[in-house]
Amino acid sequence: SAAHILRLYERFECLDKDKRGQLRPQDFGAVRELAMNPIGDRIISAFFSPGQETVDFASFVRILAHFRPTETNQTRDGAKQEPANSRTRKLKFAFQLYDQDRDGKISRVELLQVLRAMLGMQVTEEQLQSIAERAIQEADLDKDDAISFDEFRKV
Repeated sequence: SAAHILRLYERFECLDKDKRGQLRPQDFGAVRELAMNPIGDRIISAFFSPGQETVDFASFVRILAHFRPTETNQTRDGAKQEPANSRTRKLKFAFQLYDQDRDGKISRVELLQVLRAMLGMQVTEEQLQSIAERAIQEADLDKDDAISFDEFRKV
């Protein structure tokens, strides 16, 4: 809705301290929920394509759409288009939080990095290794010792 877009624009402007119309990764540090999230840095990096150092308002809105409830959208001519908040796009967004090198696979190392960030000192390194091993064994259908997006979406 127009009111929702206006609220997003106000939030964007609040984060854009330099009033450049662009946000940098460090601008997201003002978002308390991200600062407190153990994988907040990964969420912030999801706003930026490789090599991209800033994000404009349109891109900001597109990324935030992943967090809205899933719904179906229609184009003006009635043809279906995949909305930014579709199940598939939400899964792709979640997948890229793990796939930090963006090679299309979640490696054991990448999975362990997320587990360490999320679980920290609550479990031993041995337990983390066991969790990662079990997750890969269960999801890795093609037995390449990594999880592809297709395998990720089936879990």
